[in-house]
Amino acid sequence: MIVKAGVVQFQHAAGAKEANFLVVERFARRARDKGVRILAFPEMCLTGYWHARHLDRAGWEGLAEPVPEGPSTQRLLRLSRELDMVIGAGLVERDGYRLFNAYVVALPDGRWHCHRKLHAFESPHIASGDSFTVFDTPLGVRVGVLICYDNNIIENVRATALLGCDILLAPHQTGGTASRSPHGMKPIDPELWHRRHQDPEPLRREFQGDKGRGWLMRWLPARAHDNGLFVLFANGVGQDDDEVRTGNAMILDPYGRILSETQSIEADLVVADLDLGLLPLCTGRRWIRGRRPELYASLTVPLGHELSPREARFSEEPTG
Repeated sequence: MIVKAGVVQFQHAAGAKEANFLVVERFARRARDKGVRILAFPEMCLTGYWHARHLDRAGWEGLAEPVPEGPSTQRLLRLSRELDMVIGAGLVERDGYRLFNAYVVALPDGRWHCHRKLHAFESPHIASGDSFTVFDTPLGVRVGVLICYDNNIIENVRATALLGCDILLAPHQTGGTASRSPHGMKPIDPELWHRRHQDPEPLRREFQGDKGRGWLMRWLPARAHDNGLFVLFANGVGQDDDEVRTGNAMILDPYGRILSETQSIEADLVVADLDLGLLPLCTGRRWIRGRRPELYASLTVPLGHELSPREARFSEEPTG
């Protein structure tokens, strides 16, 4: 069985939900013309992302909506039904007093699922989620969601795979960040973004180098391969407050191979056919069946130096 999938990279506008949704709608229609049945957009792409870390509580509440009653989720559900497509997009969710960096997946039969980022570090006003998100779809596959930093924690992807995930939606806003690690990502000069039309190659080299694709290649294929699932990596592109996102939208198969990717330094749609026949005997699933769970109790024992998501992201102290 073949499922055609798509991922989108685009530069959102800070706080401009209407403008951002129009971009989502335009790409969704383009994807449907190509036969796409499942489509992933980036993290917080409807609200804007990195600017929000400067907002006070009222500013975050101004971005937030309830799910599924809010206008963005309802609009996404209508679009999903019209296009007969599974569509995921990121926003800020309000649930009572609590606010979440969330990702809504709309199904064409009217159902919906919402993943709350497990490792939310963006603001003290944002709570972290406390559960994994894996669900059945009308496409005959089980889909999971992990948002950005969730994917960096190895245990999260394995837990999602153990819940039966076939296709992992991995929405991000990454690349060009100021990592504390001497060999981690580093910032990209915003001037390269502003001059991309006159001189695109310096920016393209940064996007394809260790500040973008090079960093992804150190770990993203391993998440797909070791856990035996397809990965749909959707990312922002372009200037996002004081950082420059690197795009690099791509789709990987359960052997960690890149099925399709973009080298564009602008908004783009990436499409690939997912051959579900690869799943049963792929290496990762064979390894999962070879596990010895009785040996792994130590994985759930706190070591005493665990950090909160914000501490792990921003602390200047060594974490290892």
